[in-house]
Amino acid sequence: MRPTVHDIAASAGVSLATVDRVLNRRPGVRAATRAKVEAAIDRLGYVRDVAAANLAKGRVYPLVFILPDSNNSFMHGLHAEVREAMARAAAERTDIRVIEIPAFDPGALVVALDAARAERPSGVALVAIDADEVRDAVARLAEDGIPVVTLVSDLPGSRRDHYAGVDNIAAGRTAASLLGRFLGARSGPVAVLAGSMLVRDHRERLEGFAAVLRAEFPDITILPVLEGRDEPQRAEALVAGTLQAHAGLLGVYSLGAGNRGLIAALQAQGGGRSLTVIAHELTVHTRAALQEGIIDAVLNQDAGHEVRSAIRILKAKADGLAVVEAQERIRIDIFLRDNLP
Repeated sequence: MRPTVHDIAASAGVSLATVDRVLNRRPGVRAATRAKVEAAIDRLGYVRDVAAANLAKGRVYPLVFILPDSNNSFMHGLHAEVREAMARAAAERTDIRVIEIPAFDPGALVVALDAARAERPSGVALVAIDADEVRDAVARLAEDGIPVVTLVSDLPGSRRDHYAGVDNIAAGRTAASLLGRFLGARSGPVAVLAGSMLVRDHRERLEGFAAVLRAEFPDITILPVLEGRDEPQRAEALVAGTLQAHAGLLGVYSLGAGNRGLIAALQAQGGGRSLTVIAHELTVHTRAALQEGIIDAVLNQDAGHEVRSAIRILKAKADGLAVVEAQERIRIDIFLRDNLP
């Protein structure tokens, strides 16, 4: 049986009230008595249930989410999931504040991180931009003991505590496997539409995608990456120009969130010719494109799971508790027209 506070009190020869004061670091206990209680805790191997203690004390966790103010459906969905978490604040004992910044702007992200640091929250979650100045800002939070979780896009080599998102290299590899199998023995170029190569998730998806094509489908080549910056009109113009310039184009891999522009460009030239199209994130737009046969497959990550995971991790880190890795693993879902939920 696990030792209890009653066991500590009996072993140290003190009252339960004294044990409670020592465990919760409250004043009113003589140094010698405090030492006796701490010795009994060590001797018995007592492990304090921090989460239960915080629940009993009614602790509230102030959290800051830093999100890009991006005009794409996935980010709109991510914002919606954070708003839902804010609506659950009383039950989850959180106080969530959102800082919105321009997409793909590392300077703005650094300013937001430093502003969050000044608030001394229980934790910070951010959609990371892969830049040294962002790593430095995360390090400043870590030096102040403020847990940091990267959300959707990671920041390797930084002092962040955890990443809540899919394995993006695996996502890119999956996209290449699907595209290669759909194309069969055909050879020729494919286009890649990204948001920005500044974000790690887009670079990792491209890395995984290119690796599988080189190894398993060497007759399929990748054209220079189109960076649509998640702006529908920009993405549409880039895709339309590529379709016009490459009559033998076999397919498109949309690894970011420029799908509205991609779909508009494909619809304008007749629904995508015989192109094979793989995209990310199941939204109202990609769902309709799947049903119409414009997109062949969509790889999806559960934004709600990512937000809930970030909150659980930040609360655990604030309490000095271990993270349950299996609970926080975000899976990649593959949707075709035939298995839409």
